[in-house]
Parts: sequence; C-alpha cells; structure tokens
Amino acid sequence: MLMLVNLYFSISALAETECKQAIRDIYASKSPAVVQISALTINPYRMDDRVNLATGSGFIIDSNGLVITNSHVVFGAQSLSITLNDGTKLPAKLLGADPILDLAVLHIPVPNKGKLPMLTLGNSDAIRPGDEVVIIGNPMGLDRTITSGIISAINRILHNRPRMLSRAVIQTDAPINPGNSGGPMLNRCGDVIGITSAILGNAQNIGFAIPSNLAGAVVAELVDNGRLIRPWFGIDGNLINAEMKEIFALPLADGFLVEAVEPNSPAGLAGIAGGRIPVKVGFQSLIMGGDIIVEINDIKLKDLDSLMRGFNLIRIGAQLRLKISRDGKVFTKELTITERPLQPGDVPESSQYFSVQKEQESSAGKPALRP
Repeated sequence: MLMLVNLYFSISALAETECKQAIRDIYASKSPAVVQISALTINPYRMDDRVNLATGSGFIIDSNGLVITNSHVVFGAQSLSITLNDGTKLPAKLLGADPILDLAVLHIPVPNKGKLPMLTLGNSDAIRPGDEVVIIGNPMGLDRTITSGIISAINRILHNRPRMLSRAVIQTDAPINPGNSGGPMLNRCGDVIGITSAILGNAQNIGFAIPSNLAGAVVAELVDNGRLIRPWFGIDGNLINAEMKEIFALPLADGFLVEAVEPNSPAGLAGIAGGRIPVKVGFQSLIMGGDIIVEINDIKLKDLDSLMRGFNLIRIGAQLRLKISRDGKVFTKELTITERPLQPGDVPESSQYFSVQKEQESSAGKPALRP
C-alpha cells in the first residue's frame, strides 16, 4: 500500500484571490500533468463484444505518482495504463474507487528521471457562477485538448446516483466530450477546482464536474482502504411535513416516510417496510404505504433539524432504537448499523463493463452521459 507521506493536498490560497492568467499560459504550465488513461475491460457475461478498450483523462497530484480520475473510467478494468505528456506509457494500479462519488485514485511508477508534473487542488467553495474555467483532457482520444467556458451553476444534484448519497456538483458550459472524464477543471489561477465527470445528453454544453474540495477530502481514504466506508441504514424516503399532510389529506404521523428499503440492509433485516403506492401531485412524487419512522433513539423526527440529528447517529456499529408508525399502530424496532456494501444501482452498466459512452437516464428523463 502506497504511503501518503508526501501527498500534496494543500488548498491553494490563490483560490480566494482574483486570477487572470492567460489561458494559453495555463495550458502551457498545467497540461503536462494531465494524462491519458487506457482501460481494457472484459465482460464475461457476453458472447460477443466482450472486450472493450476505452480511454479517459486524469491528472497527477503527487510526486509519488498518484493520479485522480473518475471511477467510471477505471472501475472493473482488467488492465490500466497511462500515457504521460512526453508520450511515456506506464502501467497503472487502481488504489481505490468510489462509483457513487465517481472518483478514483491510481498509482503510476515514477519514471527514471524522477520528477512528475503535478496539479494543485484549489478551493471549490470559492467559485461562483460566471467564473471562467478551462478544461484539459483527451476528448475522443485527442490528447491534451483545452476548452474554456464559465461556471454555469453550483450545487447541482445529479439524480442518476443513489438519492440518499447524492452530492452537489459544478455545472459548466465549457465543452466536454467522451474522453474528458476524469480530467481537471481549472480556474484562471491554474488550480483544479473540479474533476470532469458527466454531460447532459440532448443538450448543448451542459457538463458537470466533481468539486475539488470533495475530491481532496476522500482521496486519502480511497488510497488507505481502496473504497469509501459508509454506514448502512438501508432506507430511502422523505420527511413528512405540513404541506404533505395538506396535499394528501391523510392522517400521517410526523416523521420520516420510508419509501424504499434496500434488501439485506439493517432496515430490511429489522422488518421495516417500504411503500407500495406511487403518488404524484404537481411536482411532489412519493411512494405511499410504507412505515413512518417517528423517533430515532428518542429524537422525535418532526422537522429537518431533528431529522439531521437523528441521521447523525447512523454510524457503523451504532445501535438504533426506532419508533415506527404502521397502519395507525406504533411499535419499536432495534437494529445495528453496518458498513454499506456496493449496490447494483451504485455502478451503472457503463461503469461495470466500460461502455463509457452509454446513456444514463436522469430524473428528468434526459440522458446524462459519462464522457
């Protein structure tokens, strides 16, 4: 296991200042740290077209040879290699990947010359809509291509990922294409403020990047553990509020309405029931008929604040005592939180078998592509 003695993750102080480096200067100084990733994947469940060779992007962040990219670029690949700026081709080892956040860390051997170009993770919390950005990557296999644009929006939620685990991403109008995945989005200081991750199908220049602060917070865990360790409750649903009670005109108890329960999860093993009846009123969509969690360890779930306090108790090994309302009756269930395993829905087919250009359906019904 690679030691993180010299892991370079300083959040650049320049991110808080106004920078206006010329784009051509950013390209000249930063593109050498951008790499092209080749991945060979074999799908053992197919009779034809079992072998797939695909390419993506990544960038070097550490003198020991750590490379950040997207999980969907490398997850499940049997063979990985990286091509450096000078054409050197090196074998790559996957140290850790998280399909939910779509982040992965690779390691490459340091060439004999002993020095690798590196990029710095900037402060993605400092960005605002309208800020100028540049993207460097390998779209359609065209190595070290640069495009530019602006931050179109921040805190976007991509609903083609597990809803309870969704994270906000950056939206940009900078052109992104298949092969850009895993490449850096840079501000005009030349700092990485995002990792290119997805595009919206049937749209013009609507792309998304994972914030650099999120990447910086999880890389060490990916390297140390090979994965992100998450507690597993195993439910999905919505907090019941006054508006819901008014819309549905039902005697709903205050609490968290369980819409779905993951099989073999702590909640599933405890016998908590999900919903059965899909209902949509205006923009409000729910699955009714499931249990309502009224309390978690004596915390009454009556508003967002109490819900967050209750959910903050969900840690691996924690013992939870739940008060449940079902069909007008209230009873208690106890369960123990375990580590969340990888679920089928966490890994899109495009990631499992490396068809990286396969469409992913978003909640709006439009395909969200992994470029």
